[in-house]
Amino acid sequence: MSATASLRLPPLPTVRDLVRLYRLRAIKQLSQNFLMDERITDKIVKTAGNLRNHYVCEVGPGPGGITRSIINRKPKKLIVVEKDNRFLPTLELLKESSAGHVDVEIEIGDILTYNFEKGFNEIPKHNWYEAPPPLHIIGNLPFSVSTYLIVKWLKEISLKTSAWAYGRTSMTLTFQKEVAERIVAAVADKQRCRLSLMCQTWCDVEHKFTIPGKAFVPKPDVDVGVVTFYPRKYPLVNLQFDTVEKLLRTIFNMRQKFSLRGAENLFPEDLRSLLGKRLFMLADVDYTARPFEISNEEFTRLCYAYKALCDEYPIADYNYRASKHPVVL
Repeated sequence: MSATASLRLPPLPTVRDLVRLYRLRAIKQLSQNFLMDERITDKIVKTAGNLRNHYVCEVGPGPGGITRSIINRKPKKLIVVEKDNRFLPTLELLKESSAGHVDVEIEIGDILTYNFEKGFNEIPKHNWYEAPPPLHIIGNLPFSVSTYLIVKWLKEISLKTSAWAYGRTSMTLTFQKEVAERIVAAVADKQRCRLSLMCQTWCDVEHKFTIPGKAFVPKPDVDVGVVTFYPRKYPLVNLQFDTVEKLLRTIFNMRQKFSLRGAENLFPEDLRSLLGKRLFMLADVDYTARPFEISNEEFTRLCYAYKALCDEYPIADYNYRASKHPVVL
């Protein structure tokens, strides 16, 4: 059998039939949308690369459409993390059908608190700067938590913890098309934002393809983008995650104004006139550029310039939304 040969599961009811059989309805509050088309689920999983004898964590499998496509690629182990226990019968059916071929483990719980290091403790840890580990995260993310979740995972990538304690674990995830476009947006793109810079600082990101909304049940109001994340060996900025996130969030808070306007809020009022323009001077960046007009390399220099100013002045903990007190020099 070839290395890329897929597993042929025994005849099973279609996902659509299982949804009807178990009377499964998507819950709007959980941002649930079922993907029924096997051709699309196969395409998503193929995008993740070779899974044969690898380890996979699927986020939010629902009735198991993408799960089937993952099993067919013959990973060594698949852990599905599902918050809604109504899907347990359909996932158990897939587990039983693949017994002896793929080790399927079902976790009923929240992916936000899932312990990757416990779930995949048999994987040997890889050197970050060598080949990526045989571990992949795949998921049709609920729209309501997708941005929060990816920011959380980016922080864990920066710390090399959780799923990234094993090395440069890849991710293949779905987002609202607009969010997918933001993630990969280049300099001067109308969608460029804080999320663009954060994702691109720690990962190489690719918007692989778009899934029309009509492919989902119920049909969402938007199309869906499939994005891959490959953690960088060397992040664009080698500083603490919170420092970088704070600078990006503060500058992009005034996205349509000169970057100086947002950046000044990094500093107490009595130091803004002194340090605002100095930040851009140290970084050799035009302070009249709008935030979305600043390149990744220029933002990298701004981050290091901000860190230098934090080392010189007691401003690292300053929060303009919370503090109105001047810094005592």
